[in-house]
Amino acid sequence: MAESRVVTAPATLAGELPLAALLLLALVALNLRPFITSVGPLLEPLRAATGLSFRAAAVMTALPFLLMGLLAFVGAQLAQRIGERRTVALALLLLAAGCASRLWATDAASLIAGAGVAGAGVAAIQALMPGVAKRLFPQRVGLAMGIYSAALVGGGALGATASPWLEHYGGWRLGLAVWLLPALLGLGLWLQQTAGRQLAAMQGEGGLSMRPFFRNRRAWQLALYFGLTNSGYSSLVAWLPSFYREQGQAAQAAANLLAWMALLQAAAAFALPFLSRHRHDRRAMLWLALACQAAGFAGLALQPQLAPWLWAALAGVGLGGFFSLSLIVVLEHLSDVRQAGLLAAFVQGCGFLITAAGPWLLGWFRDRGGSFATGWWWHCAIVLAMALLTARFAPTSYRHSMRGI
Repeated sequence: MAESRVVTAPATLAGELPLAALLLLALVALNLRPFITSVGPLLEPLRAATGLSFRAAAVMTALPFLLMGLLAFVGAQLAQRIGERRTVALALLLLAAGCASRLWATDAASLIAGAGVAGAGVAAIQALMPGVAKRLFPQRVGLAMGIYSAALVGGGALGATASPWLEHYGGWRLGLAVWLLPALLGLGLWLQQTAGRQLAAMQGEGGLSMRPFFRNRRAWQLALYFGLTNSGYSSLVAWLPSFYREQGQAAQAAANLLAWMALLQAAAAFALPFLSRHRHDRRAMLWLALACQAAGFAGLALQPQLAPWLWAALAGVGLGGFFSLSLIVVLEHLSDVRQAGLLAAFVQGCGFLITAAGPWLLGWFRDRGGSFATGWWWHCAIVLAMALLTARFAPTSYRHSMRGI
C-alpha cells in the first residue's frame, strides 16, 4: 500500500463552481441523521402503538450506528469496484427505502428492520464522504469537513424538531417516514451533478486495502477516540427526550431540547474547525470540545432541572465540534487522498461499532431499574479519558505513526 500513487480529482462536480460541490456535499450530509433523531421525540406514541420496550427502542437507535461500523468497510470496497457515484446513489436509495418502510410498520421488528435498511445506506455514505471532501477540496479540508459536519448534525436537529409536529398532524408514521423525501431529492441532485463524471477517480484503480490499518497502532487509537467520544451523541439522541419526559416536561418541550442540542452541534461543527483553520495542531480545540461535553453530561447528572437548555447546549457544542475536528485530524494523518479516505472509513467503521453501544447501555441501565444519571456519569468518565488521549495527537507524530502505510 505504501507504493500506491497519489490520485487527484477535479475540485468541482459536473463542471460547476466549487460552491455547487459544497452545497451538494451539505445536502447529502443533511440526510444522514433525521431518520435516527426522529425516533426519540416519538418514543411514547411508538411504545403505545407497538409495545416497544426501552431496550428495543435503544436497538432502533443503536442498530444504524452498528451498521455504520460494519458496513463502512463494505462501502469503501464497493466504491473501488463500481465507483463512488453509483455507491452513494445506491446508499441514498436504501436510506429512502428504510424511511418509507415506516409507513407500514406495525411492530418493533418492522421498525428495527427499517432502521437497519436506512442505516446500511448511511453507513456507505459516511465511509466515503470524508475522502470525497479531501479530494474535492485538498487545500480546504477543514472548511469542507466543517460544512459537511454542520449539515449532518443540522439534519439531526431538523428531524428532532419536525417529527413531533408532523406526528401531531399526521401520526407517528408520518413523523418517521417523511425523511424519504429529502433522501430522494439528494439522490436526484447527486445523479444530476455527477452525471458523466468519475467523481473519485477510484473505479478500476486497484491496489489499496484497509488491511495495513488493522496492524497500525495509531489507526486503532483514532478509531477508539472517535467511537468512544461519539457514543455520547448516540446516547443523547436515543434518550434525552425520554429523560426529560421523566423529569415532567411535555413531549414537544423534550423534543425541542434535542433539537436545540443538534442546532448547537451544527454551529460548533463548523465554528471550531473555522477557528482552528490557521493551526495545524487541533488539540486545543479538541480539549475545548471535550470540556464542553463533560460539563453538559455532569449538569444532566447533577442538576437536570436547573438549566436543561444550558446542559443540552454544552453537550451539543462539545459533540459537534469534536465530530468535525476528529475527522479532520484523521484526514490530516495521510497526504495521499485515497489512503486518507480509507483511513477515515476504517476509523468510522471501527468507531461506530463502539458508538452503537451507548444507547443500548443506557437502555439496559434503565430496564434494570437504574437511572439515566448513571449513563451520564459514564459518558463523563469517557470524555475525561479521551482528553488524556488527545495529547498524543500532535501533528509532528502524524508521519511517524503512519509509517508503513
